[in-house]
Amino acid sequence: MVRREKQAGGAQAADDAAARLAKVLHALSDPVRLGIVMQLHREGESSCGALDAGRSKSTMSHHFRVLREAGLVRTRAEGVTHMNVLCREELDGAFPGLLDAVLAGASRAAPGEP
Repeated sequence: MVRREKQAGGAQAADDAAARLAKVLHALSDPVRLGIVMQLHREGESSCGALDAGRSKSTMSHHFRVLREAGLVRTRAEGVTHMNVLCREELDGAFPGLLDAVLAGASRAAPGEP
């Protein structure tokens, strides 16, 4: 009986990890969100305004929400400014090498990017 509970717990953990991975990959599949992640990787913490590239506030709010829910970005308020930071350590802990592979692939696909 204990063995079944341990197996069920292990299966649940695997399901949770698979669901989180699916969220991360979905978030990174959008070119705007991937661009935000790439910019945060290059520049570090940045304001929403520095990352919007002229897009509407509602559009950017949606993209930041998807990135936050996937665990890729953390946002904090600094007065009236919202600052965003890439959750690199957490992501590397959960999925070692994933972000490096995505960033390397994206950089090769867009050679004009620094």
